[in-house]
Amino acid sequence: MTDNITSVGGGSRPETGMSALKGRTGAGAPAETRGKTTIADAVVAKIAGMAAREVPGIHSLGAGMARAFGAMRERVPGAGGGGAVTRGVKVEVGERQAAVDLDVVVEYGVSIVDVAGGVRTNVISAVERMTGLEVVEVNIAVDDVHLPDDEEDQTEPDEGRVR
Repeated sequence: MTDNITSVGGGSRPETGMSALKGRTGAGAPAETRGKTTIADAVVAKIAGMAAREVPGIHSLGAGMARAFGAMRERVPGAGGGGAVTRGVKVEVGERQAAVDLDVVVEYGVSIVDVAGGVRTNVISAVERMTGLEVVEVNIAVDDVHLPDDEEDQTEPDEGRVR
């Protein structure tokens, strides 16, 4: 019988970027623990990205260039805009633990300290609840502040000066 074991990368496993949760085996083991569950790093990144976006005061995720390229990629049909969920999110998954790095843009007027605390709480809760991995740290880099005027400039149509 084996107890719950989590292993990632290297070792005798050929695949990388995965977390494998193994349960106890044998006739006496409960059905839900028989077998192995594998969690890809991308899954942890998506969970962390969605959890961070749920926090009030977060405008978007991703550093300046990543947001710019992502915005262009989303406008091109068939270019695969699915990376938007993980933009600004990096994860490192170990044997039983995970670490998350986030690049965020906050809304103007919010307390950055409060928003960062809310993001940490939400990300840790979501990742630990959904994956069973212990989140040892959530590092947050605030790359920009979204100003109310920024949106107005983007939504105005380009009109000529002369009619």
